[in-house]
Amino acid sequence: MKTALKFWPDSASSVSGQVNFFFVLMVVLCTSIAVAIAFFLIYSTLRYHRKHDNEMGRPTRYRIPVEVAWTVIPFFFFMGMFAWGSKLYFDIERPPDNAIKMYAIGQQWMWELQHPEGPREINELHIPVGRPVQLSLISQDVIHSFFVPAFRTKQDVLPGRYTTTWFKATVPGKYHLFCAEYCGAKHSGMIGWIYAMDPQDYQRWLTEGAAEGSFSSQGEKFFHQFGCANCHHFERQGRAPYLKDLYGRRVEIEGGQTVVADENYIRESILNPNAKIVYGFQPNVMPNFTGQLTEDQVLALISYVKALGPEPGSQQPSSSGTAPKEYGQEKGIAGPGATSISGSHPQER
Repeated sequence: MKTALKFWPDSASSVSGQVNFFFVLMVVLCTSIAVAIAFFLIYSTLRYHRKHDNEMGRPTRYRIPVEVAWTVIPFFFFMGMFAWGSKLYFDIERPPDNAIKMYAIGQQWMWELQHPEGPREINELHIPVGRPVQLSLISQDVIHSFFVPAFRTKQDVLPGRYTTTWFKATVPGKYHLFCAEYCGAKHSGMIGWIYAMDPQDYQRWLTEGAAEGSFSSQGEKFFHQFGCANCHHFERQGRAPYLKDLYGRRVEIEGGQTVVADENYIRESILNPNAKIVYGFQPNVMPNFTGQLTEDQVLALISYVKALGPEPGSQQPSSSGTAPKEYGQEKGIAGPGATSISGSHPQER
């Protein structure tokens, strides 16, 4: 069976149509301007070339208006294209608030994908049609790149730092997943599939594969397995900072700075607790878990901490510009740094 030659891959996401249209318009505009300039150069060369050595150029009253026109008109065209492209970029980079949170770990040479409800997939990801999906990505070894051509989305996956991408499938089907960054000898084999399913079929599939429990419940098991609960208490202030309602809050650290307790901060606090010591707590107490936890265990712990408090955006600055209060100050919990994961024993005042 012959396959029809297609100009571009399938369009199966909420942004793919906009990306296609913008790409075509950019190609047409750039080609038109390039052809116009080439035509003008050829015409001017033939029309105004010097006939003999002593010939002087003749001034023309149209010289200044023409020079202004070929500078100003393309400038406005390209600035308009820049503004349009910037808006499209920010729309693609900002996940919707109602997105389903999922996780992806890249490693040589496979993708490990985790649903919040529990199912784990290798080189496959099942998603519902019509619902935005937000992926938190990290690499276990080298730089990878998560690329789904049909969704027009590509995001670098870095070791030691979380990156984010999102997409909303609009057409049920099976779509290629590639690594778009050379990552070693078997880079070409680091491929997979995205299965976009009707919501009812996805829910049925999710129920059948959720035997392990939710991802946050797995994180709770690790929380007790690695002794975190010995210091991080929930009913009172323990030897280490309070964790409830931590995620998305501002944290005051030594030196007078504040940081937002996002996924990267919590990961750093687990693997390198002395990197950002919470104000009011002592260093060198919490053990360093670098090399003791896999990336999926770290993600499970982060998922558990996130489940203990509100999602990002629930404590955003108000329209008046007032920053959200820190949780320890707002709830009256001991210690000004009672909103972090690293540190222990509040210093005596």
